[in-house]
Amino acid sequence: MPHTSTTPESSVTIVSLSFSWPDGSVALSGVDGSFGAGRTGLVGRNGSGKSTLLRLIAGRLTPSSGRIETAGDVGYLPQTVTLTGDSTVAELLGIADVLEALRAIESGDADARHFETIGDDWDVEARAAESLDRLGFSAADVDRSVAELSGGEAMLIAVAGLRMHRTAITLLDEPTNNLDRPTRARLAEMIDDWPGALIVVSHDLELLEHMDATAELHDGALETFGGPYSAWKAHADQEQAAAVQAARAAQQVLKTEKRQRAEAETKLARRERTAKKAQRDGGVPRIVAGMLADSAQGSAGAMRSVLDQKVRVAQAALDAADARVRDDDRISLDLPDPAVPRSRRIAELTAGERSVFVQGPERLAIVGPNGSGKSTLLGHMISGAEPTAGRPGGRLFTDRVGVLPQRLDGLDESAGALANLQAAAPGTATGQIRNHLARLLLRGDTVDRPVSTLSGGERFRVCLAKLLFADPPHQVLVLDEPTNNLDTTSVDQLADALNAYRGALIVASHDYPFLNRLGLDTVVELPGDGTLRQRDDLPE
Repeated sequence: MPHTSTTPESSVTIVSLSFSWPDGSVALSGVDGSFGAGRTGLVGRNGSGKSTLLRLIAGRLTPSSGRIETAGDVGYLPQTVTLTGDSTVAELLGIADVLEALRAIESGDADARHFETIGDDWDVEARAAESLDRLGFSAADVDRSVAELSGGEAMLIAVAGLRMHRTAITLLDEPTNNLDRPTRARLAEMIDDWPGALIVVSHDLELLEHMDATAELHDGALETFGGPYSAWKAHADQEQAAAVQAARAAQQVLKTEKRQRAEAETKLARRERTAKKAQRDGGVPRIVAGMLADSAQGSAGAMRSVLDQKVRVAQAALDAADARVRDDDRISLDLPDPAVPRSRRIAELTAGERSVFVQGPERLAIVGPNGSGKSTLLGHMISGAEPTAGRPGGRLFTDRVGVLPQRLDGLDESAGALANLQAAAPGTATGQIRNHLARLLLRGDTVDRPVSTLSGGERFRVCLAKLLFADPPHQVLVLDEPTNNLDTTSVDQLADALNAYRGALIVASHDYPFLNRLGLDTVVELPGDGTLRQRDDLPE
């Protein structure tokens, strides 16, 4: 459990924190750092340990070594809110026991345990009503079944419940996953005036702009920057550019020192040959020649020592500069051409008498609130099933269709990335497949490790490889909320990959910053009333 003791300016202090899973795999090792008293966005690659760190701070996991100090009690909301079918809104808010005790006292039951349960929360009904009203619900909804809520509504109420409990520190893990635009806006409003310290793990760039600070967990180190994600990213990019420049300069210095060392060695060898020739020819008395040879050897040794030291210093400087340069996060792809003629009809979306077509390598985005039918529409298109009555429908006019699943499943868990891609592209040479994987930053022994042992980011890139390098190439890619659960680096990689793809693209997403990077030709909006609207750009 976290220790409750920290410096006034910090809400959470982490000292030499390490954690290993029961199978021995290390999740965190020797992490030091702190979180401030305001709102902090926690970012980092998939597999870097962000969710694990939140669970450790919340006391859901016990550190293998090191310690965590917190400035008060901690509230925690995991990525997935687990509830039974008969759960109520009061349970989701975390006030069911207090409400039951209040109602028991109001009915005349003065049992002491009811007073213990209520504690100082005599105004819980008023606070619950205020919170629910802010979200568009009423006080009467506290007894409503959670089964009647959408996933987005349930997440909002769960966050509101944490806010009501006034914990000193609140932890939210990917709270905007699967939320539509209006729901995300409501969540951002709650965060803007959050009481107490707040730490949010998120890949949602718009939400991260509401943070006071940005903390990154990278290669086992936790570093905090004072400012929202965009300011941190600009700072990090500037640092990386300087690091790359320093590494190039250090590399050049090392080359120069090595060249001068080689040139000096050539000169010393020439002098040695000249001295030996003079000694053989007898032009110099033997004793004098010996003295000259000893002097030359001493001088040569001293020169070699100085030059070797310069090479060692230059190498150390290069190693230090290289350590500041991160691995290349940018993927570089040369994808097979699916050869989709511009006149080729690829897909049709329909609602009543209204139809929208995807022609050739066009890019179409499907947007709309939760429950409007986006995923259902894509499912019908992929399976070829008839659309649900009163819902928009669609069909595809090609069987060369690639799908990026939300859960990143469909892989052979016991096989490696190489074997998975060979199954998707049986006609491609092994060497070429290795090159494909290397361009997706999957190199060396990583391509042979079982997929089940890979990090989330690595697993994502294996799925992406199967999608992009299939043989024959897919003529259309269909993606349903592709950025859910992806870190910002993986989102960048996905955008880069899709921009290199030359086939048709159909993507449903709430992530407008991501959609804006795809060079969309058409936007289809599903308002949720069984119709569809064709737009030239994304709605506000």
